[in-house]
Amino acid sequence: MHVFCTVFCLPSPFSINLHIFLTLIVITLQFFVLRDYARETLSLRWRSWMTSYYMDRYLNNQTFYKIQSQSIIDNPDQRIVDDLSSFTGTSLAFSLTLFNAAVDLISFSNILFGIYPPLFVVLLVYSIGGTAISVFLGRGLVNLNFLQEKKEADFRYGLVRVRENAESIAFYSGEESEMQLLLQRFKSAYENLTQLLIASRNLEFFTNGYRYVIQVLPAAVVAPMYFSGKIEFGVINQSVSAFNHILGDFSLIVYQFQAISAFSAVINRLGEFDDVLDRSSSKSLTDTLEDIQITYRDFRSLSALESNGSTPPEKFGTLLVVEDLILKTPSESTLIRDLSLTIKERDNLLVMGPSGSGKTSLLRAMAGLWKTGTGKITYYINGGGYPEQALCSDVNSPNNAHDTYVAHGKSISRKSGIFFLPQRPYMVLGTLRQQLLYPTWSNDAVPMSDSTKQTNKQYYRSCCGHNIGGAEMMRTYFSCRNTKNGLLSKPIKEASLEIELSLASLKGAVAVQNLADMAPLNSMLAACQTVDLYALPFLTNLAKSEDANDRPTKPTTDELIKVLEDVRLGYLLARFSLDSTHEWSSVLSLGEQQRLAFARLLLSKPQLALLDESTSALDEANEVHLYQKIRAANITYVSIGHRSSLYDYHERILRISTFDSDNEQLNCYYTGLVDSVGFFIWARIAIIIVI
Repeated sequence: MHVFCTVFCLPSPFSINLHIFLTLIVITLQFFVLRDYARETLSLRWRSWMTSYYMDRYLNNQTFYKIQSQSIIDNPDQRIVDDLSSFTGTSLAFSLTLFNAAVDLISFSNILFGIYPPLFVVLLVYSIGGTAISVFLGRGLVNLNFLQEKKEADFRYGLVRVRENAESIAFYSGEESEMQLLLQRFKSAYENLTQLLIASRNLEFFTNGYRYVIQVLPAAVVAPMYFSGKIEFGVINQSVSAFNHILGDFSLIVYQFQAISAFSAVINRLGEFDDVLDRSSSKSLTDTLEDIQITYRDFRSLSALESNGSTPPEKFGTLLVVEDLILKTPSESTLIRDLSLTIKERDNLLVMGPSGSGKTSLLRAMAGLWKTGTGKITYYINGGGYPEQALCSDVNSPNNAHDTYVAHGKSISRKSGIFFLPQRPYMVLGTLRQQLLYPTWSNDAVPMSDSTKQTNKQYYRSCCGHNIGGAEMMRTYFSCRNTKNGLLSKPIKEASLEIELSLASLKGAVAVQNLADMAPLNSMLAACQTVDLYALPFLTNLAKSEDANDRPTKPTTDELIKVLEDVRLGYLLARFSLDSTHEWSSVLSLGEQQRLAFARLLLSKPQLALLDESTSALDEANEVHLYQKIRAANITYVSIGHRSSLYDYHERILRISTFDSDNEQLNCYYTGLVDSVGFFIWARIAIIIVI
């Protein structure tokens, strides 16, 4: 106690200096902590901006579909999640390291050069030689790191596929086969990592030798000067310290070569991905000299043409015109040749033909997904109502397409009230309500995880308990969320995995989740759901105001319940609420998913629907019921089907046969349903008479 009082209480020079030292430690500790926090925050914000930037380009112009269908590059999800995270974090770390090394080099070079100039020159030559040898020994590390990223992503994607197709694998009892396939992918990653470790080991031998062999040099050079009395003993320590600092600065590439090689692999993968996105944005990813042209015109321009006396006006307006269409596969094999047809309102078309004849490919061309071939497809959009209602698809939802025409001073874009229903509907990551609203009103839903909802409820109760005002309560509420998607409130690795799995399972639309169902805040959230007081602007994906105005009115809860009953899915409400979240592709059978897709169709009320065997998993009674519903909703549709029961709900038939290159005749026959049915009736009568 006496010693303590002597040191800290008595006003001696030592105690004063000790107090200053302790004060500086406290201040310095705060500085270092805040420095690291600022660096990590900057890295996170940079990653957030780059993620938003890359995802916007990835989901624009159907780039995600082209990459997936043509296998242009591997694992875009891994590049967006892991590579972007590594790039931003490593870039910032290397930048700060280079800055610190430059400051350090300037500070100590003058000291070492003043003590013994030849030692500084020797150190410079030594570091240049070591860098050259390191680059030579580690030249294969970049490629090995590149392959390791790819093989790890392939293995992870294999596990994701097992999870997504768990039921099918279980039905096939394919566990052993899946095990072999996964082990093959892991073995490939293991073998490449083994080579990477060997190359790193060999480089490490040189790096350690390079680091420690020269340590004796400064003392050996400066010591004779001390013994001759030219310098003091402290100069030896000073020269050794300055030598080591400068050695570390000059040898930055040598010491960090493994990290630099891994970083180079990340840059190569992102550069490859960036090139693909750039080619897609310039429409050169799949462009050929001849493409199927898809145009969109105002319905009123055609009406004006028919009413000017040159063409007699018709009762029903034209919706779709196909002219001289030649449809080919990406390998230039012809599927359909010289097809021309016109579809008017309520002129429902049934497309029939053998498997592989090109029926689904025709719908892909109509939806703008497939442009290999020649010809012209023109859509006529009703100028009234919702002329820019989204071009909706259960497979994908194209955004910001640019093939537009201007009619009556208003841009008519691809968002033209066309709805595509595939054979297997896409189930979004979200609630039952979002399944119904997708994709027409998908921007209206603010995703949030269940854990964040519970946290928000707790904060709401605490706010109410302390009588916090409305503005402060909303600020607290939004600060709990951190971001609109609620992911950053979870551990970073868990959030990254959620994002990556969402991208890996992406087959045609952006994954969305539901807004918190906090009843006391519903009225406030209704006005503020598109405002996040703490979210970064590039993490806020808001619909354009003109698009929001052009969309139909968002259905109410009662309307959602009614449409479920209309498609005979009302019993789901006894099992789930509209705001419950499940893996709907696993919870619902294929038939239930197809009926849910028809519910989306009835809610969106498009002018034209393209149905690709959309009732294949349904019994005839449910199939008839659904077609009756969409006919009653005055939705014109083009269907692909095989059942004769579909004749009663279509006015025309397009029959497609397998293309024969040796036969110059057309492989598609477009006729009215009455003629087609009559032909088959007379054919059956003739067969009976002959028998």
